[in-house]
Amino acid sequence: MRRKENYRRQHKPDRIYDRVDFGRFINYLMEKGEKTVAEKNFYQTLEILKSGMKSDPVKTFEKAIENISPLVEVVSKRIGGANYQVPREVRMDRRFFLACGWLIDAARKKKGKPIAQKLAEEIMAASKNEGAAIKKKQDTHRMAEANRAFASFAR
Repeated sequence: MRRKENYRRQHKPDRIYDRVDFGRFINYLMEKGEKTVAEKNFYQTLEILKSGMKSDPVKTFEKAIENISPLVEVVSKRIGGANYQVPREVRMDRRFFLACGWLIDAARKKKGKPIAQKLAEEIMAASKNEGAAIKKKQDTHRMAEANRAFASFAR
């Protein structure tokens, strides 16, 4: 029996900067299908970055995503009745997905400020290799390093 054909999804760019990565990030930020709210929050975040860092917010965002993106992750694999955490290299599109998810989760866990402000603070911290999202990446790398003995179980 044939497997289903795998296809690459065509992502749409955002409205203002015409960048695909911004469009994807806005989609990940969106809750309950309210894309205009997510766009408003993201563009407010970029304005806060522009005024707060006195540097290009696009470059800051790129640097933050690059710093958060994991190189390896662990995947659970069942072998001989036991589950092993097998370290695996992460594909590029999944790296971006994980980095965005960790960044948004870290911002949402902070309390007491608007989401745009929290997201801007987390992006600034991540661009300097600090913050909760960077800690999540380091934990993931540490877990992969600890389970390096099971790397031979990877396909």
